[in-house]
Amino acid sequence: MTFLCASDIILVEFHEVGRRMKACFIGHRNIDDNEKLKFLLIQTVVDLICKGVTTFLFGSKSEFDDLSWEVVTSLKNTYPFIKRVYVRSAYQYISKPYEKYLLGFYEETYFPAKLENAGKYTYVERNYAMIDNSTYCVFYYNENYIVPLKRRLKSDMLLQRSRLSGTKIAYNYAVKKRKIIINLFR
Repeated sequence: MTFLCASDIILVEFHEVGRRMKACFIGHRNIDDNEKLKFLLIQTVVDLICKGVTTFLFGSKSEFDDLSWEVVTSLKNTYPFIKRVYVRSAYQYISKPYEKYLLGFYEETYFPAKLENAGKYTYVERNYAMIDNSTYCVFYYNENYIVPLKRRLKSDMLLQRSRLSGTKIAYNYAVKKRKIIINLFR
Protein backbone atom coordinates (compact mmCIF):
# COMPACT_ATOMS: atom_id res chain seq x y z
CA MET A 1 0.00 0.00 0.00
CA THR A 2 1.43 3.39 -0.99
CA PHE A 3 0.69 6.61 0.85
CA LEU A 4 1.42 9.74 -1.10
CA CYS A 5 0.28 13.29 -0.76
CA ALA A 6 0.26 16.28 -3.06
CA SER A 7 2.92 18.01 -1.01
CA ASP A 8 5.60 15.27 -1.25
CA ILE A 9 7.90 17.59 -3.21
CA ILE A 10 7.52 20.26 -0.52
CA LEU A 11 8.28 17.66 2.16
CA VAL A 12 11.54 16.76 0.46
CA GLU A 13 12.43 20.45 0.44
CA PHE A 14 11.63 20.72 4.19
CA HIS A 15 13.85 17.72 4.80
CA GLU A 16 16.70 19.04 2.67
CA VAL A 17 16.86 22.47 4.31
CA GLY A 18 16.53 20.99 7.79
CA ARG A 19 13.14 22.52 8.65
CA ARG A 20 11.59 19.76 10.69
CA MET A 21 8.20 19.94 12.26
CA LYS A 22 7.68 17.46 15.07
CA ALA A 23 4.79 15.52 16.51
CA CYS A 24 4.61 13.54 19.74
CA PHE A 25 2.43 10.65 20.87
CA ILE A 26 0.98 10.45 24.40
CA GLY A 27 -1.78 8.17 25.61
CA HIS A 28 -3.24 5.94 28.27
CA ARG A 29 -1.39 2.74 29.15
CA ASN A 30 -4.16 0.55 27.76
CA ILE A 31 -6.05 1.04 24.52
CA ASP A 32 -9.28 -0.36 23.09
CA ASP A 33 -9.97 -1.62 19.56
CA ASN A 34 -6.40 -1.76 18.25
CA GLU A 35 -7.43 -2.26 14.62
CA LYS A 36 -9.66 0.81 14.50
CA LEU A 37 -7.06 2.88 16.32
CA LYS A 38 -4.31 1.63 14.01
CA PHE A 39 -6.34 2.74 11.00
CA LEU A 40 -6.86 6.19 12.57
CA LEU A 41 -3.15 6.42 13.40
CA ILE A 42 -2.16 5.60 9.81
CA GLN A 43 -4.48 8.34 8.51
CA THR A 44 -3.22 10.81 11.11
CA VAL A 45 0.48 10.14 10.56
CA VAL A 46 0.16 10.36 6.77
CA ASP A 47 -1.74 13.64 7.19
CA LEU A 48 0.99 14.98 9.50
CA ILE A 49 3.69 13.99 7.02
CA CYS A 50 1.75 15.79 4.29
CA LYS A 51 1.68 18.88 6.53
CA GLY A 52 5.46 18.78 6.91
CA VAL A 53 6.08 16.70 10.04
CA THR A 54 9.31 14.76 9.65
CA THR A 55 10.17 13.90 13.26
CA PHE A 56 8.02 11.81 15.62
CA LEU A 57 8.71 11.77 19.37
CA PHE A 58 7.90 8.71 21.46
CA GLY A 59 7.77 7.99 25.16
CA SER A 60 7.27 4.54 26.58
CA LYS A 61 5.15 2.40 28.88
CA SER A 62 1.86 2.49 27.00
CA GLU A 63 0.15 0.43 24.36
CA PHE A 64 -0.53 3.69 22.52
CA ASP A 65 3.22 4.43 22.32
CA ASP A 66 3.83 0.93 20.97
CA LEU A 67 1.09 1.13 18.35
CA SER A 68 2.17 4.64 17.28
CA TRP A 69 5.77 3.45 16.87
CA GLU A 70 4.55 0.47 14.82
CA VAL A 71 2.57 2.74 12.47
CA VAL A 72 5.38 5.29 11.99
CA THR A 73 7.87 2.48 11.43
CA SER A 74 5.66 0.89 8.76
CA LEU A 75 5.42 4.24 6.97
CA LYS A 76 9.22 4.66 6.80
CA ASN A 77 9.23 2.49 3.66
CA THR A 78 7.10 5.05 1.86
CA TYR A 79 8.54 8.11 3.62
CA PRO A 80 12.19 7.23 4.34
CA PHE A 81 12.99 10.78 5.51
CA ILE A 82 10.81 10.56 8.64
CA LYS A 83 12.66 10.20 11.91
CA ARG A 84 11.69 8.32 15.08
CA VAL A 85 13.04 9.73 18.35
CA TYR A 86 12.82 8.00 21.73
CA VAL A 87 12.64 10.53 24.56
CA ARG A 88 13.86 8.74 27.67
CA SER A 89 12.36 9.41 31.10
CA ALA A 90 15.00 7.29 32.82
CA TYR A 91 18.72 6.73 32.44
CA GLN A 92 20.25 10.12 31.81
CA TYR A 93 23.49 8.39 30.85
CA ILE A 94 23.34 5.15 28.92
CA SER A 95 26.00 2.67 27.88
CA LYS A 96 27.07 2.39 24.25
CA PRO A 97 25.54 -1.12 23.96
CA TYR A 98 22.17 0.13 25.27
CA GLU A 99 22.31 3.15 22.96
CA LYS A 100 23.08 0.84 20.04
CA TYR A 101 20.12 -1.33 21.05
CA LEU A 102 17.75 1.69 21.14
CA LEU A 103 19.07 2.96 17.82
CA GLY A 104 17.96 -0.33 16.31
CA PHE A 105 14.39 0.96 16.79
CA TYR A 106 14.83 4.74 16.61
CA GLU A 107 17.01 7.15 14.67
CA GLU A 108 17.78 9.10 17.83
CA THR A 109 17.34 8.97 21.60
CA TYR A 110 17.86 11.58 24.28
CA PHE A 111 17.18 12.42 27.90
CA PRO A 112 15.82 15.99 28.32
CA ALA A 113 18.08 18.10 30.56
CA LYS A 114 15.17 19.33 32.69
CA LEU A 115 14.49 15.76 33.85
CA GLU A 116 17.75 15.55 35.77
CA ASN A 117 16.16 16.34 39.16
CA ALA A 118 12.53 15.52 38.41
CA GLY A 119 12.36 12.59 40.82
CA LYS A 120 9.55 10.08 40.54
CA TYR A 121 7.61 12.32 38.14
CA THR A 122 10.17 12.20 35.36
CA TYR A 123 7.59 10.79 32.96
CA VAL A 124 5.45 13.92 33.47
CA GLU A 125 8.42 16.19 32.78
CA ARG A 126 9.39 14.00 29.81
CA ASN A 127 5.89 14.44 28.38
CA TYR A 128 6.18 18.21 28.92
CA ALA A 129 9.50 18.20 27.03
CA MET A 130 7.94 16.24 24.14
CA ILE A 131 5.00 18.66 24.01
CA ASP A 132 7.30 21.71 24.15
CA ASN A 133 9.30 20.35 21.20
CA SER A 134 6.30 19.46 19.04
CA THR A 135 4.01 21.34 16.72
CA TYR A 136 1.40 18.58 16.88
CA CYS A 137 0.45 16.39 19.87
CA VAL A 138 -1.32 13.14 19.06
CA PHE A 139 -3.21 11.86 22.09
CA TYR A 140 -5.21 8.84 23.06
CA TYR A 141 -7.02 10.60 25.90
CA ASN A 142 -10.34 9.65 27.47
CA GLU A 143 -11.51 12.59 29.59
CA ASN A 144 -13.72 10.23 31.59
CA TYR A 145 -10.88 7.90 32.50
CA ILE A 146 -10.43 7.49 36.25
CA VAL A 147 -7.10 6.25 37.56
CA PRO A 148 -7.65 3.28 39.85
CA LEU A 149 -7.39 4.23 43.51
CA LYS A 150 -4.39 3.04 45.45
CA ARG A 151 -5.05 1.71 48.89
CA ARG A 152 -2.61 2.06 51.74
CA LEU A 153 -2.81 0.69 55.24
CA LYS A 154 -1.85 3.29 57.81
CA SER A 155 -2.49 2.80 61.52
CA ASP A 156 -5.23 0.26 60.81
CA MET A 157 -7.08 2.76 58.62
CA LEU A 158 -7.59 2.08 54.98
CA LEU A 159 -6.82 5.25 53.10
CA GLN A 160 -7.67 5.83 49.49
CA ARG A 161 -5.56 8.10 47.41
CA SER A 162 -6.61 9.21 43.97
CA ARG A 163 -4.11 10.16 41.31
CA LEU A 164 -4.28 12.21 38.17
CA SER A 165 -3.75 10.38 34.91
CA GLY A 166 -0.38 11.19 33.34
CA THR A 167 -2.18 11.52 30.02
CA LYS A 168 -4.62 14.04 31.54
CA ILE A 169 -1.72 16.07 32.96
CA ALA A 170 -0.01 16.06 29.54
CA TYR A 171 -3.23 16.90 27.69
CA ASN A 172 -3.93 19.87 29.96
CA TYR A 173 -0.34 21.06 29.49
CA ALA A 174 -0.65 20.83 25.68
CA VAL A 175 -3.89 22.86 25.86
CA LYS A 176 -2.16 25.45 28.05
CA LYS A 177 0.76 25.64 25.58
CA ARG A 178 -1.72 26.04 22.71
CA LYS A 179 -0.40 23.09 20.77
CA ILE A 180 -2.28 21.53 17.89
CA ILE A 181 -3.94 18.54 19.54
CA ILE A 182 -5.25 15.47 17.77
CA ASN A 183 -7.16 13.18 20.13
CA LEU A 184 -7.75 9.73 18.66
CA PHE A 185 -9.89 8.46 21.51
CA ARG A 186 -13.47 7.96 20.30
